[in-house]
Amino acid sequence: MNRMTRKGSLKKLMGLALTAVMGVSLLAGCGSSDNKSAEGGAAGDGKRVTLKVELFDRGKTPSQYTISNNFISQMIQKNFGDPNNIDVQFVPVQRSEEVTKLNVLMASASDVPDIVFVYDSSVFYRYAQQGGLTDVGDLINQYGPNLKKFLGEDTLKFGQVEGQQFAIPGKRAITARYSSFIRQDWLDKLGMPTPKTTDELYNTLKAFKEKDPGQMGSQNIPMGFALAPASYEPLIYSFIKPIAGDKTYSQRYELPLHEGFKESMQFLNKLYNEGLISKDFSLDKDKTQLGKDVSNGNVGFFSEDVDSIFWPEASYDLLKTNKPDSNLIPADVYTNSNADGKHIKSRYGSNGMYIMIPKSSERAAEAIKYLDWMASGKNLTDIYDGVEGENYDLVDGIPVTKADATQEAKDRLFNAGDTAIISNGKNLGDQAMNEKAWIMGFPPANQEVLKKALEVANTDTVGPIVFSKPIQAEMKYSTALTDKLDVIIVKTAMAKPADFDSVFEKEMADYMSLGGTELKKELEAAEQ
Repeated sequence: MNRMTRKGSLKKLMGLALTAVMGVSLLAGCGSSDNKSAEGGAAGDGKRVTLKVELFDRGKTPSQYTISNNFISQMIQKNFGDPNNIDVQFVPVQRSEEVTKLNVLMASASDVPDIVFVYDSSVFYRYAQQGGLTDVGDLINQYGPNLKKFLGEDTLKFGQVEGQQFAIPGKRAITARYSSFIRQDWLDKLGMPTPKTTDELYNTLKAFKEKDPGQMGSQNIPMGFALAPASYEPLIYSFIKPIAGDKTYSQRYELPLHEGFKESMQFLNKLYNEGLISKDFSLDKDKTQLGKDVSNGNVGFFSEDVDSIFWPEASYDLLKTNKPDSNLIPADVYTNSNADGKHIKSRYGSNGMYIMIPKSSERAAEAIKYLDWMASGKNLTDIYDGVEGENYDLVDGIPVTKADATQEAKDRLFNAGDTAIISNGKNLGDQAMNEKAWIMGFPPANQEVLKKALEVANTDTVGPIVFSKPIQAEMKYSTALTDKLDVIIVKTAMAKPADFDSVFEKEMADYMSLGGTELKKELEAAEQ
């Protein structure tokens, strides 16, 4: 099942589950007083207590461990739990069933962990609006100085609802999202420079088709394209106008509401009708075919997630194996006439998952102390990287995984990322250090090219608007509008040029009737 389909199905399940168990049970189960949670860790009576923490179970636990009793959990108990008279108990939740399981736990009140989390913002907003979450603002001020410093105000805002801090957002280490890539060896054969504007890209793609520098014949694909965000978002963002400053609406399905969206679809229509992009892109939602085409050397230009082609035995390595004379380079080619000719592209928000403390928890203070401990000293490094000299060596202050680490050492870290919940990726103090550490985790032969791709991905980026309250229409219409965006892209791209306007207007009318009108009205009101 592809990512978009999974997301739609998950939201449908979520809606049903929330309606069934949250409408009454959540409020009933979490109806404890506001002071109950705060008092739990403030008593200081010396009594040993248990702190229950959710943990994703991905079904990949090494045989010598269990998901709740392993090297990392034992280290946490020794270094945090025992000194604070706290038993840290990890509660496994299947990653594939996280929302459904969490709904049930939240409704039970007595069984729900003291620390829970979710990636889906709409789930977080629903819990907050149902009254099921602890406002942790004062608790962070009291017990979380290191946590507050680590996250920063910009990241903390993602967990606020109308001024109340109902979630502690994990902090994303790398906000770079997409880069584009072009075959420099094809350009060299044609004596053409690397394109630097959208118009130059179009002329380059035409030359790739007409002159076939790779001698691919019928397999020649000037521009690789899939019905996937990494393909279409870089193109769309190069046409749309930001809402304010360097901000756009946060959800993918809100792209049609931006000025310039029609022009982006018209350009895609031009590329498709002139045979410049992958003919069957509408059938490739998971980028499988695009990956094969790139690896086989058929593609002259494409856009992708900044890192995805550089992992071991991914497209970059396979291309070098299949076409030893190829030279694939990052290229910043799309220019935006609605943004002074900048190379506009989206970046991730600074937040990762939403970490929450249920209203029914009596261990809210201990929960914040635990997260604050995680943000202190080298505790994140101990969780993420293991033991120095066995799992990693320090190189210029950066933990670098040892190539000759034993299997035993590797097994220690099987759930490191899922345990270090305050950090999405390795946060080492600043973005430059984060990126340097991230790059050093890739095969040495790919690191220099990835560094250049990261520079492209970080240029002229726009981020998501963070509203002070939930957008109800996002929760209500997200699935339908996400599906509709795919339909708009496919139908407008494949329309005959003479029919483009009529097809676009019809599909946009459907989009607005499926909730786009209500969504647009609410978003514009929230901007005021």
